[in-house]
Amino acid sequence: MVATVFWVIIVAFLFYIVKGKMAKREEKREPPQAKGAWPIVGHLHLLGGSQLPHMVLGDMADKYGPIFTMKLGIHHVLVASNSEIAKECFTTNDKIFATRSKAEAVKLMAYNYALFAFAPYGDYWRQVRKIMMLEVLSQRRVEMLGHIRVSELRASIKDIFDAWVQKEESEHSGKVIKVEMNKWFGNLMLNIMVRIISGKRFSPNDEEGIQFQKVVRKFFDIMGAYVVSDFIPYLRCLDVGGCIKAMKKTSEDFDNIFDRLLKEHKSERECVKQHESSQDFMHRLISIFEGVSERDFYGFEHDTVIKATCQQLLVAGLDTTSLTLTWALSLLLNNPKALQIVQDEIDEHVGKDRLVEESDLKNLVYLDAIIKETLRLYPAAPLSVPHESMEDCIVGGYNIPKGTRLMVNLWKIHRDPNIWPNPLEFQPQRFLTSHKDIDVKGKHFELLPFGSGRRICPGALLALQSVGLTLASLIQQFVLQKPSNEPIDMSESAGLTNNKATPLVVLLSPRLSSSMYRVGS
Repeated sequence: MVATVFWVIIVAFLFYIVKGKMAKREEKREPPQAKGAWPIVGHLHLLGGSQLPHMVLGDMADKYGPIFTMKLGIHHVLVASNSEIAKECFTTNDKIFATRSKAEAVKLMAYNYALFAFAPYGDYWRQVRKIMMLEVLSQRRVEMLGHIRVSELRASIKDIFDAWVQKEESEHSGKVIKVEMNKWFGNLMLNIMVRIISGKRFSPNDEEGIQFQKVVRKFFDIMGAYVVSDFIPYLRCLDVGGCIKAMKKTSEDFDNIFDRLLKEHKSERECVKQHESSQDFMHRLISIFEGVSERDFYGFEHDTVIKATCQQLLVAGLDTTSLTLTWALSLLLNNPKALQIVQDEIDEHVGKDRLVEESDLKNLVYLDAIIKETLRLYPAAPLSVPHESMEDCIVGGYNIPKGTRLMVNLWKIHRDPNIWPNPLEFQPQRFLTSHKDIDVKGKHFELLPFGSGRRICPGALLALQSVGLTLASLIQQFVLQKPSNEPIDMSESAGLTNNKATPLVVLLSPRLSSSMYRVGS
């Protein structure tokens, strides 16, 4: 009897030890870590080659699975590559991942983290986001700003038509005119955004407008670069690759532009008292900050917040929207059947006796499907802007420690063959049949071009209205053709946004009566 009790105690004791070790091992369960890390730099060398980072990370996901970690210098990085893991990050762990990781580019080019898209999660971010939503990005404000989008679009289309008329008169052949559409889209979106911000507009070859676009393009190129000193801080003083010097120059260029605009607006306010409804965004910001303590904006000077917020609106609305338009038109030119279907849809619902309006967009379901399919194949930001965990959490059953950076590979999620049959093919019709209930508002984690959760891009509505109206207007008013029988080059180039590697040159000729191109001009 004593022996039996003894052995029962021994077995119970061993069971307790084994169970404790298993529980401890379970507590420390970590996601797969990518192999190939080098001393000091970690996996940084993998992201600096000729293959684009989102493609490199996509190949790594094929090898290590939809959730894995890597080391970028001193930083621990979690890479999420499927919709289930993304959903867990942006729902269960949304608040934990709501802050941004720090980077030299944001510090130097974004007014020391004053741009709210890159600002740490907290009161300042909430305050500025609230202003942006109320003054520009709410549904009511987007609708109120519709006249700017319409007038700028019609003025830009008139420029194409006038150039076509001039060519026809001078050459007596002029059936078509050649237009570099990525440049045209850039000029259009620049005028829309600058007019919303400051009330100004630029002519097609205006030097200030060209400078604006160059600075914005440089901003995104540098923001998307992997700066060595961000990952190996003690190399900052060496400025490897000259990135810090380029950041300071870009920051100075941006600040000069917005400082000049701000001074002009303050001078105007001293002369003329504007009605609130007619004020541009910068005037509204100046009004909001009158009589407000700087303590309400957590140490930032009022002028800094105004310039940073205007810069945020410009960079967010210009580059991403013009790129989406460029990719959409490229895809349509390579898929003439789809182009014909959407042109027929516009002709049926709008006709040729009036110009398409924003109120027509709700009826153009195939056009909407084209935009969704474009955002699926070529999201403006193929990798989400990095998040950072503010405390320990569990993702996919794995322990993720505080301070881990999160990168969500949207490009990989959007091409998941388990969700998207024939994922590499341009098939807008999927959004009218098998995937008709999926939208881009951040609730369907199979398609996240604007992100999700607390840090979702708040400008989605403004972007979609601009893309829809511009694309519909071009398709309604022009015959669009490739300049040769060769397919449009769909190569991508590096940067924070998904830039097209080669210019998009298109042959255009009017398909409406000449009087239609004067409407609203």
